[in-house]
Parts: sequence; structure tokens; C-alpha cells
Amino acid sequence: MQCRPCAVHWGRRCLLALCLCVSAVSAAAAPPWQERLTNALERIDAMPEGPRIGVYVRALASGESASFRAGQSWYLASAVKVPVAIAVLRGIARGDYQLDTPVTLRADDYVDGAGATNRHAVGAALPIRFLLEQMVIHSDNTASDMLIGLVGLEQVNAVTAEVAPAGFGPITRLAEVRRATYGQLVPAAHRLAGSELLVLRQQRDDSARLQYLARLVQVPVADFRLATLGEAYDAYYATGLNAGRLDAYGELLVQLADGRLLPPAHTRYLLGLMERVVTGSQRIRAGLPAGARFAHKTGTQRGRFCDAGIVQPAAGTRVVVVACTRGALSLARAERALREVGAALCRSGVLTQGVPDAPSCAVRPPALPAAGDADPP
Repeated sequence: MQCRPCAVHWGRRCLLALCLCVSAVSAAAAPPWQERLTNALERIDAMPEGPRIGVYVRALASGESASFRAGQSWYLASAVKVPVAIAVLRGIARGDYQLDTPVTLRADDYVDGAGATNRHAVGAALPIRFLLEQMVIHSDNTASDMLIGLVGLEQVNAVTAEVAPAGFGPITRLAEVRRATYGQLVPAAHRLAGSELLVLRQQRDDSARLQYLARLVQVPVADFRLATLGEAYDAYYATGLNAGRLDAYGELLVQLADGRLLPPAHTRYLLGLMERVVTGSQRIRAGLPAGARFAHKTGTQRGRFCDAGIVQPAAGTRVVVVACTRGALSLARAERALREVGAALCRSGVLTQGVPDAPSCAVRPPALPAAGDADPP
């Protein structure tokens, strides 16, 4: 834009033109949103006693993206429930079953965690609609395993293989996450029943869990292959199960948002469930501008926390954001980092039509934790 001096008597018209000129020059001089965001992510990553972070962001309208360790493999935890939901809804679209089709709860389906499914007895017939709502909105592990049992792991892993063949590790049943983790301590743990997994989770601390596990498998704690439950989780994470690159997960969300993974009605249904998610209220959502809609899914496990979804600002185009943390056991510190990721996303300008540090980007005060936000096992 060419700026020319103007006579004072031009008055308001000249002043308006001058303001427009200054705005245009300032916008041109501002660094791109990717640079602003990356600089902010580096500061978040360097917070004292905070976790290490990985972030992937893509603006859907322009295709522009930003990446911070997004090419590395990250443990996704319950974020894998989005591919599970897609596999189930594909079955519905094919006519294999309907939302009201009942699924029988088996003894082996029980897994610790949030949600209402565990309150039902073995043999209960629970509609797919209920299970999808519990799995996505409340991050219910038992509901997830029931739905995986319905469609089969092959169909679930076919979703991620279609989106990014080399971007994801194998997705497993949620009960197998627990068995595989305890199995790092003692092989007999692979045979634990669902009810035993529930009681293990109810133990007061790691020491009590190890002692109870020893009684279940009839192997002394002294004979376990690893000394602590923390070491068992680290060994489990190293297997690459239920993990993936953040840019690959971002591509999954892009294709979901664009309607390439499900028919339109099923896409709207799943995104509607994701907008109703109650977990992770102090993560990315807490850093977004007021009025922004966020269709997302969280993931929470020992020392691993994620939040991934599609942001629709009140004014502007949709943006995909995927963020995970590792290296800190504290849920509060991890959520603080993820909240700062949301705030940095806004301040970068990508959510505010290119305007950096918009007034709407003020971080809102933390709310009370929602159901399902408890510290992980």
C-alpha cells in the first residue's frame, strides 16, 4: 500500500487513510504466525519443571502449518479413541448396525477409568450410541473396548493406515495397555482379568499396586523384572503401541474435518460429540479465545498428556491443533503447558484473521476440574 502525506484540512478522511496505511505496514512487518507460534512454543517447552511438548498446527483454509517436534512419535493415550469412533461410524454407514444396536458387556471388557459403563453388570446390553458418547465425551475405556470388540482392531488400525501408513503405531484395546504395562514387571500380568484391573487401579499408591499385583500373579515383588511401576510404564511406552506422530494425527483430523473419512451426517455426529468433551477443560480449550468452538479429544496416562482437535474461532477459519506432553508426572504442570499452547495459538494470529496478540486472546482463569480429569494411574 502506498502512503502519501496529506493536508490537515482533509480531516477525518486523511486520518482514516493514514490509519489504514499504518495498519497495512504493521501487518506486513509482523512475522508470520508460524514464527510467532514456534517462538512461543520454545518458551513453553523451557518452563522450569514443566514437561517437554510436541505440537502440530494446520490452518484448514490455507493449508499453512507449523510443527514443533511433531515428526517424533508421541504416546497418544485416549486420543486413539477418535480412530475407534471413525471405524464404528463407518460400520454404521455400511449398514452393519445402527446407533441403537445393543452391544453386550463382557467380563473382559472392564477397564479402569472415567465414564459410566463400568457401573453396568456383565451381560448388560448397551446401545452403540451410549458407548460412543461415553468413549468420546467422558473418555470411557470400557466403552472403548466394547466398541473395539464390535468392529475389530483390524478396522480401527485400517483408519490410521489409510490416513498416514507410517505415522501411527498399532492401536490396541485399552485393557491391553494395562496388561502390557504390568506385563513389563511380570509376564503373568498378561492374564489379568478386567475385574482385577479395576481393583489394581483402586490401590492407594504404586507400592500398594505392586503388592496387590504380586498377590494376583503369585510372584513376589522382589522377583519382578523392574523395580517400579514408573519403569514399567517407560518400558511400555518404548514399544510404540498406541503412539503416533503428531503431524500424522493432524492429518487424521484434517481429513475428518474435510469429510474425507465419513459421510457428511456421520462427520457432523462425531464432531458434535467431540465438541461435548468434558475432559481436559484446563488444556488447550482454556487458552482459546472466548466464543471459539473446539471439537477435540484428550489423552491422559502416567507422564503422558495430549489434547487434539479442530478449533473454530468466532470469526475466522478452522485450525487443527495436536499437542502432547511428556517428561512430567504432574497433571497440573502438563495442563498448564497445554493451556499455554492454546493461548500461544491465539496470540500467533492464526485464529484471529492474521491479527497477532488480539485482545480476545486473554487467557481465562482456570475453572474447576471436570469429571475424568483426575490424575492418571
